[in-house]
Amino acid sequence: LHPAHVTHATAKWYDRRDFVFVEFCVEDSKDVHVQFDKSKFEFRCVSGKDKYNNEIELFGEIDPKQSKHSRTDRSVQCCLRKAEAGKSWPRLTKEKAKFKWLSVDFNNWKDWEDDSDEDMSSFDNFSEVIEHADLCAPYIFFFFPLFLQMMNNMGGDDLPDLDGAEYGAEEV
Repeated sequence: LHPAHVTHATAKWYDRRDFVFVEFCVEDSKDVHVQFDKSKFEFRCVSGKDKYNNEIELFGEIDPKQSKHSRTDRSVQCCLRKAEAGKSWPRLTKEKAKFKWLSVDFNNWKDWEDDSDEDMSSFDNFSEVIEHADLCAPYIFFFFPLFLQMMNNMGGDDLPDLDGAEYGAEEV
C-alpha cells in the first residue's frame, strides 16, 4: 500500500458582478470538504490514491453563508458570493503571484464592467443564474423579474396574424 500523495487540485476561475466561480478539476472526487471564510476558502478531496488540498487567500471578501459548492463526477464547482457586489476581481488570490495549478476560465470570462446595455445585462444575469442553477438556486427569484422585463421589451408586434389560418387547409 502506497501512501497518498497530497497536491493542489487544478482549478479554473472567473468573475461576475455578484459572484466568483471556481471549478476544481478533479474526476471522481470523494470526501469533498469546502470551507468558506470571509477572506479565504479551503478545498479538500480524495481521488483514487491522490489527496488534494487548496487553501486560497482571496482577493476580496465573500459572504461565507451565501457561498455554495456542488460536486459532479468531473469536478467540484464553487460559487462564492462577493461581500461587495459589483466590485471587479482582477485575480482570485490576494497575492499577485502566478500559481501553476490556477488559471482563468476564458470560456466563461466576460468583461461585465463595460456593460452599458441594460436589457443585455439582464439577459446575461439570468443566463448566468440558469447556467449555475444548482449552485445559485436561491437567487433565481431575484433575476426572474429582470428576465420578464427583458422578454416584455423584446416585443412581438411583427408576428403574423394567425387568426384566419386553418389547420389542414390545402395549398393551391
